[in-house]
Order: sequence, then C-alpha cells, then structure tokens
Amino acid sequence: MTEKNDLNGLAQAEADQRLARNGFNEVAEPPFNFATAIITRLWEPSAWILEAALIIEIVLGKGIQAGFIVLMLLFAAVNGAIQSRRANTVLRSLSHDLSPTAAVSRDVKWKQVSAKHLVVDDLISLRQGDIIPADVRLLTDTLEVNESSITGEAKAVNRTPGDTAYAGTEVLSGNALAIVTATGANSRSGKTISLINQSSAPGHLQKLLGEIIGYLAAFDAVLAVLSIIVAIVRHEDLVAMLPFLAMLFIATIPIAMPSSFAVANSVEAKVLSTKHVLVSDLTGIQEAANMNVLLVDKTGTITANKPAVVAFYNWSTLPDADVTRLAISAADTRNARVIDAALFNYAQAHNIKAWPQHEFTPFTSGIGYSQATVVTDSTTVNVKLGALKKLTALATNHPDLTAVNFAEGRTAAVVVDSQLVGLFVLQDQPRADSATAIKALQARGVKVIMLTGDNQKTAAAIAQAVGLNGEVRSYTEVNVGTKIAGLAGIADVTPEDKLAMAQRLQGEGYVVGMTGDGVNDAPALKQADVGIAVDNAVDLAKRSARMVLLADGLTPIIEILDAGHRVYQRMMTWTITKLSRTAELTLLLTLGYLILHFIPLTLNAMILVAILNDCVTLVLGTDRTTITHQPESWNLAKLSKIAGILAIGWSTVGYGWLTWLQRLGLTTGQVSTGLYVYLIFSAMLTILMTRTQKPFWASRPSRAVAVAIGGNCILTLVLALTGWGIAAISPALIGLAIVITLLTGIVLTAIRFAAHI
Repeated sequence: MTEKNDLNGLAQAEADQRLARNGFNEVAEPPFNFATAIITRLWEPSAWILEAALIIEIVLGKGIQAGFIVLMLLFAAVNGAIQSRRANTVLRSLSHDLSPTAAVSRDVKWKQVSAKHLVVDDLISLRQGDIIPADVRLLTDTLEVNESSITGEAKAVNRTPGDTAYAGTEVLSGNALAIVTATGANSRSGKTISLINQSSAPGHLQKLLGEIIGYLAAFDAVLAVLSIIVAIVRHEDLVAMLPFLAMLFIATIPIAMPSSFAVANSVEAKVLSTKHVLVSDLTGIQEAANMNVLLVDKTGTITANKPAVVAFYNWSTLPDADVTRLAISAADTRNARVIDAALFNYAQAHNIKAWPQHEFTPFTSGIGYSQATVVTDSTTVNVKLGALKKLTALATNHPDLTAVNFAEGRTAAVVVDSQLVGLFVLQDQPRADSATAIKALQARGVKVIMLTGDNQKTAAAIAQAVGLNGEVRSYTEVNVGTKIAGLAGIADVTPEDKLAMAQRLQGEGYVVGMTGDGVNDAPALKQADVGIAVDNAVDLAKRSARMVLLADGLTPIIEILDAGHRVYQRMMTWTITKLSRTAELTLLLTLGYLILHFIPLTLNAMILVAILNDCVTLVLGTDRTTITHQPESWNLAKLSKIAGILAIGWSTVGYGWLTWLQRLGLTTGQVSTGLYVYLIFSAMLTILMTRTQKPFWASRPSRAVAVAIGGNCILTLVLALTGWGIAAISPALIGLAIVITLLTGIVLTAIRFAAHI
C-alpha cells in the first residue's frame, strides 16, 4: 500500500541534511596503485617468457645478460603501469562526468538532479531508458528491467510495486515512481553508477591489430623453428639459443600496442572533454577518422528541439481553451518531453491551467501516447495525448484532416473518451549553426543524411534550409538500389528503422556515425561505428553511444573528427614503425645467424633496442599531427605496402652494413654494437618519416617526442663509445652508421613520394 506521504518526496532542507550526513550517492574508488600495477605485469605470459630466459642466463652463469633481462622486465612492467595510470586517470574523470540524472520530488516539486545528490527516502520518477541511479522500492506500476550489469543474466525481468530495483540496472519499458532505499556503497552493486560503456565491441583498429599480431606471431614461429633446425644440424648449443629466441619474440610481437592505442585515445578523450564532448567508449575516437557517413536526427541536432505550437485544430463542441486544458492535463509534469513543454508554454501564453490529473500513464514509444483520468469542472474523462496515427486508430470518430498543413511540423493529437477532439501542430526551427556545421562536415568528406519521423514534406523543407542537397525519401522508398550519394534525408523513420539503416550502410562498406537520443535509438547507437548521443538523450542512449555531446547541434562533431584524425596519424606512425622495424630486426638477426653463422646482436643490445624503441611510445600520443581532413582507412594492404618498402630498404642496407662490419675483422661484440647503432638510428628516423606526409626534415615533432628520440640517440652514442653493457666501437664507425642511416632515410622518403604512399 503506497502511503500518501511517499508521493510527496522529501523537503529540500531535509535532503541537504542527509546528503551532508551520509555523503554523495557514489563510491570512493581506491586510488591507482602503481606498485600493484607493476607486480601484475611481472606475472603475465609475456613476462613469463622473459623470466624463463632470465633463469637460463643465471644457470649459464651469464650475470651481465641476466641483469639486462631484469632491466627489460622492469621497463616493460613500469611502462605498462605508466600507460595504465594515464588511461585510468582519464577514464575515471569521464566516468564521474558521465553520471546519470534523476527526476526527483523536492518540496513537492519535480526537478532534475545529478544522481550523486540522491539520498535515502527520495521520491524519484523512473521511465523507459533510465539507468536506475540507486537501489529503490517501486511504488507504482511495473518496470521491465535489464539486470545483467549485476546478475550477468541478459534476460529482462519484471519488477512490480513493492519490489526492489537495483542501482545500475536499465529500465527497458514502463514508468513508475520509486523510493530510494540505498545509495553508494550501501547499494547492492556497491559501485558508482556511470554511463561509461564497459562492454564495447572492438573497432576496426583492434581487428586489424589482431591480424597483425597473428601474422607476426606466425612469422616469428617459422623463423624460430628454422633457426632451431639449423642449430641442430650444425650441432650448436640449443640451451644458449633459448634466451635469444625468447627475446626475439618479445622484441617483435607488439605486446604493448593495445595499451599504446588506449593511451592515445585517452589523451584525445581528455581534449574532447574540454570541447563539450564526453567519451564513453575510447574506440569511438579512432573510428571517427574513418567515418564517411553520418546519420543525423533532425530533432535536437539539426533543429533546436524547442518546438512551439503554430496551429491548433478543434473538432469538438468544446471551447478551444477546454481542449487545450484537457491536453495539458494529460501531459507529463514529472519528466516532461519537449512536446509536453511546448504545450505547457502554449497554455501559459493563453493563461490556461490544467485540471487535476489522476491515474496518469506517461508516454512511451511503444504505446505512442500518455493518458490520464482528468476531473473537469463538470465530469471525469479519460484523456490521451500523443501520436496522431496511434490515436486515430483508437478513436471512434474520423475528422476531416485535409485542412491540416502537415508540412508545418510535428503533431500532437488529443482524444477524450475515444473521441478525437483536437490536434496541435508544432514547428521546430533549424539551429543557427546547423547549415555551417553540415557544410563543414561535407567538406571533410562525410555524407550527412538526415533521419526523421516527420513526413516527407516537412523533412524536405528542413533539409533545404540547412543545405542538405538531394532527395528526401520516405523510408519505405529506400531500397538496396538507392544511391546513398543522392540522399539528403529519410522521412517517416521509426527508431527501429535506424538500426536497419546503420547495418545496411555498414554492410555496404561505410563507416557509419549516428546521432540519437531515445531508448529505441540505443541499438542503432551501439551498432554505429561512431554512435553519438545528444545532450538531452536518455541514459540508456548515452551508455550505448561512444560519444555524448554536452552542447546542442552538430558543431562538436567536427571536434570528434579532428580528434580521430590525430589518433589515426599517431597510431599510423606507431603501427608502420613497429611493422617495419620488427621485420628489419627479425630479418637481420635470422640472416646473420643462417648465413654469417652467428647471432649478430647480443642479448644486451637486443634488450636495449626494445627498451629504447618503446620509450618513444610513451610520448607518441602528444605528437604534432597533420590532419588530411578526409576519411581515413585502416587498410592492412596499405600499411603492409608502406611498412614493406621501409623494411626492405632498411634490411637491405642493414645486411650490407652487417657484412661489411664482419669483414673488418671486428669482434662479435663490436659487430653487434655497430648493428645496434644502425638499428636505433634507423628506428628513430622511421618514426620521423612516418609521422608526416612531408619530408621528415620539414615537419617538427612535439617537444616530448623530440626529447625521447634525441635522448635515445644520445644514450646510444654514449654506450657505443664507452662500452658500457655492450662492446665499444670507434667514433668513425658510429659516424659512418649515422651517415648511412640518413642517406637511406632520404632515399626511402623519395621512394615513398614517388609511389604516392
């Protein structure tokens, strides 16, 4: 039994006192533990390989080599911990920014507040699309709830009045009032509720990365087996080779690449947060560089989503004021939709007030209308307010609709006791910045297609007003043969149609972006490569999207594109460099062993190569970039072509350099140092070459990248001259290695430009 006081909620003063006494509706997250992060990375498969090699070196009595393996282990662990802390810091910040809001009754007035301000005994209103912000006891009506976030079960459950619904679960359908019973750590989940997407699907880059790792692993395995067979045939010591093979695997497989990409994305996520864009799924940033189609909701994105009543039709014997009064009596005063707000504004302008509202059922997209039992001055009636198509089917009368100018905008129909008595026509104006933003998106190679539930005439008028040129077709007229390039918009679209449209375009090879705001937009937002929830979107839409706009309109999407291109350029630099120097290192070591009959790089030198190369990845996310302003493509063939040219060029020159060093009569250690110098300088130059479309000498890297590259080169010179950890060689050999590297880099740059890649 619902107590009357339950439906009034708390006084604001009482809520403030409880908040001060009990704290926010959130959970204090433990600080990032750097030491724990390091220890964790010392106990994982890649570390086990090095640790096995360490044991072998200790057994063989090679103390210096064992020390260098320890150095590699510690570097890899510390590097991973640093990158994890950077990404964790950004994600925590975004998680707090992406917290749900709640409709709460304070001082018997409904208001929207941040979920963290809720206290026990607050009266809140829950509706379809909400993320339940605290543990609650339902007072009215039944909710269909997705509790997979706490139970792991995907099947939806029904929660009826008197039941408890839990924080962090999703309202799939229904509307209800509820009393908060537990907040923060006292809730069942015991964690802060945010809209961060915890189960995102892998993006194009992750899929490509998986392919790359698979190819490199297979390549390494073949070379390792070949080397072992040759060692057996030559009767060489296999045990002594094991640390070399282990280090070869660690140095060539891009184990650190996923965390490097996460950091690059998180750096841009932090930048976007200052541009009125919050990122709920980091993969959305890198996908933005490839986006070439954007499906845009008309309402709230192209238009201001502040409709006003421009026409009113009364088909009853009641006065116009009474029909309007009945309409606002069936509107939602707790969680008012934009149409409700427009009707309230219209009524206020005409000094019309609502009658008492009883047994109210809020609007849902499945039903298509809200309804209430309304006590008028003379009688009690049932009033429905909502979609004309839905209510026409329910009404027993059929007024003449030919006089209605549907091109003017959206409609809201009023049915009283099964009689269609009135119709409001509402018009929403394009935002002032929409035409400029659409033009900018089109200039970036993005095809913008407007989606709207409005009729074709209304949609065509809006499309023309904002510079969307082409046809506006009804959704039923868009088929497999429809040329996307000729479409300006699609009318008569249901939320379910949006998912089908996104899937169809992806099937045709497009990288699809989409904006949305409703619970039925959630599947399409999750399906889209770059799902973007607008500012007034329901919580479920925000959790399903990869981006959440904090400002109205399309302009922030330009910032998303820029961020995507910056990530793309930095990750292209990392990927191509990794592929080319991996192939270079593997080929030189294998050829040296098979043809020259010795491993041409000592274990110490190999560890230094791996450490110094990875040092640059720590700061690559800060590098200056050159944005192409056109959709990019993560194409394995293209990457392989660029990396292949660089790898073949560097390996060919490197093998010649290695052969010449051996003929000089140098010791094996000195040959290794000579090759080490060449590998480091060629790797640093490859980074400079791949980070820009200009000649490498014409583009300046960021200060952090320049310092990392310069530091690597200086350290390499010091080690090669002093002989610390590696054999010392003469300054003349070092200088010659540098000159050969520079000349090779210039030639490879010329080849790249000639090949237009």
